[in-house]
Amino acid sequence: MVAYTPEKTYYLFNTRTFPVSRDRGSIDAELYGTGYMTSPEDFMDVEVARRGTMAYQILSAHNQSGDDENLKIRFDALTSHDITYVGIIQTARASGLQKFPMPYVLTNCHNSLCAVGGTINEDDHRFGLSAAKKYGGIYVPPHMAVIHQYMRERVAGCGKMILGSDSHTRYGALGTLAVGEGGPELAKQLLGRTYDIPRPDVVGVYLTGAPRPGVGPQDVALAIIGAVFREGLVTNKILEFIGDGIKNLSVEYRCGIDVMTTETTCLSSIWRTDEAVHEYLREHGREEDYRELKPARVTCYDGMLTVDLSKIDSMIALPFHPSNVYTIREFNENAGDLLRAVEREAAEKFPKAKLDLCSKIEGGRVRADQGIIAGCAGGTFENLCAAASILKGHTVGSAGFDVSAYPSSMPVFMELVRNGAAAELMASGVTVKTAFCGPCFGAGDTPSNNAFSLRHTTRNFPNREGSKPGAGQISTVALMDARSIAATAANGGLLTAATELAWSEPHTVYHFDSAPYDAKVLDAAGKADPDEPLILGPNITDWPEQPALPENLMLRVCSVITDPVTTTDELIPSGETSSYRSNPKKLSEFALSRRDPQYVGRAKAVAALTADEVASACALFGADAADTLAESVVCAVKPGDGSAREQAASCQRVLGGAANIANAYATKRYRSNLINWGMLPFTTDAEIGSFVNDEWVYLPGIRAAVESGAQDVTAYVIRSGKKEAVALHLPAFTSEERTILLRGCLINHYRAEL
Repeated sequence: MVAYTPEKTYYLFNTRTFPVSRDRGSIDAELYGTGYMTSPEDFMDVEVARRGTMAYQILSAHNQSGDDENLKIRFDALTSHDITYVGIIQTARASGLQKFPMPYVLTNCHNSLCAVGGTINEDDHRFGLSAAKKYGGIYVPPHMAVIHQYMRERVAGCGKMILGSDSHTRYGALGTLAVGEGGPELAKQLLGRTYDIPRPDVVGVYLTGAPRPGVGPQDVALAIIGAVFREGLVTNKILEFIGDGIKNLSVEYRCGIDVMTTETTCLSSIWRTDEAVHEYLREHGREEDYRELKPARVTCYDGMLTVDLSKIDSMIALPFHPSNVYTIREFNENAGDLLRAVEREAAEKFPKAKLDLCSKIEGGRVRADQGIIAGCAGGTFENLCAAASILKGHTVGSAGFDVSAYPSSMPVFMELVRNGAAAELMASGVTVKTAFCGPCFGAGDTPSNNAFSLRHTTRNFPNREGSKPGAGQISTVALMDARSIAATAANGGLLTAATELAWSEPHTVYHFDSAPYDAKVLDAAGKADPDEPLILGPNITDWPEQPALPENLMLRVCSVITDPVTTTDELIPSGETSSYRSNPKKLSEFALSRRDPQYVGRAKAVAALTADEVASACALFGADAADTLAESVVCAVKPGDGSAREQAASCQRVLGGAANIANAYATKRYRSNLINWGMLPFTTDAEIGSFVNDEWVYLPGIRAAVESGAQDVTAYVIRSGKKEAVALHLPAFTSEERTILLRGCLINHYRAEL
């Protein structure tokens, strides 16, 4: 189904793949005379062949460093939603922003309900509208489109690069190399700076065959995620989709796979483009954004994923991660064992919550409580047409299985109305709602306690459906394709794969109508008006001042998390907390609230220490309190999987955090967020569980170590009355990253330059 080859692999003439290590003579014998090869020169040097990837070509075209291996990227466009754009613009404002130097799309698809915090959410929207007018941006009103659907329809194009402050910023199927990062990286672009990275490895994704009837894009995506996530096989690499299987997938189908590549922890993705992409862009009035993208005649990849589309079955990702993948057939055959495993994990992580999923088993089948089809992954035209086709002549019933569908944009919704699919869904008992990302991050259609929700959305981390397991409230999400969710609905809520039905995809043709956008979207790109007032609501506040890195650090451990992976949703929960994204101090009160509710109190206690108390702590190590700052630290095995939201780091910083100590970091974007907020991203080979809450970790000479570029530092702890040394490591920082850390955060850095 999905196979991974970790070694460098030649991709020949857009047709064949061979490991670089394979004997040259045997390849020659196989290929000469077949038309694949005509001379020995067809096999070029590995390093030369690595430059043949589409990713290499696009990165090089956007690189301003003059160095092929150390890139400084300027993007063609930026995008943010209403959880992140206020903080980004406030950061850039504090650093001298005058106008947006490239198209910047501000969508309003996360806080759209305006249901928490009084006027807070709508105040953010008014801020966004005024910022688009003042600085020259594009403002997409609430309920008009989810962020990634708008970018597909109006901005993405072949050979472009787009940076977004949402982790699912992926438009590779349209030939765009898109990256999801923390907000400070967008602030850098707004201030004319660059995105600085070593050239990433590129892994080929070689697609063959065609999907079986009933197998949708989420099924393919989950199969890929399940194959690579656990071992980190493609972490921080670019996935490049190639192979003759691409022609058997519609562009929307490709987009549905592509957006889920984020859950592999790859950096970005890119696909070979063809006439289908040309037609998609033509239909959306942007034919000029098309050009054919393909690898060079002989290309070398740093690894190869082979995906036989014909062998992929209907899939399900069980709580609490998209990589917890099984075929629906396997799940139904082993439901008791698999659900008990989920219950055990929930009991370990959330002892207050009492999860009983095994009670859902009826006569050997599992009865779900809810089905949701939404967002950039699920709410597309083809997915909803497929769901309507499956449900035609059926109803979801009144026994407690509820289904909601959220079309991904108003143009998609309008076409579903025109072709009758929306009416079919409504007639079957599906509640059809406007474009909104809420079900994807825990702010919409929150099910009841102990409920089992099936969702065609992007993630199923704990509390992504809105529950609060730390407070004893828990429900769970399993990811499935829209087709199998509809099949389950047609079967009264009994979990059913779409491949179990005699069914084929409806032959629907999409007609894009831009009228909703023409009527309501403000497009002021390149038309900044400095006289336009910026409208600030009472919840929109500036970032608090942050101290520079001191000569010595005294860190107090305020949270120890020994889970294999800690998600950004656990570091700063989504859902109703989203209303406070524009107020750093208020939002920080929610930091780790659903994973370690005592963290905020511990961190505040460190921030409130008097000079005498700090001196007493220093005395434990025989150290002088002069030039020593006492701050807090979070210790976790592998933090940062999931969302790009910068607040996962900035909330720790606002509470007085100075560092993380981890065995590894799950994503580059979380590590970048730590650095941009002036927090040291330490790693250690020691067991994270060896650290204890409220113990001190002393780091003498840390400023000098960062200044000198030291990658190994010695910290000290007091254990059993004795001072022990602990080896900590720092990555190789760029010169700008070092300066940011020394000055205390990105805002301080830019202020100093001004």
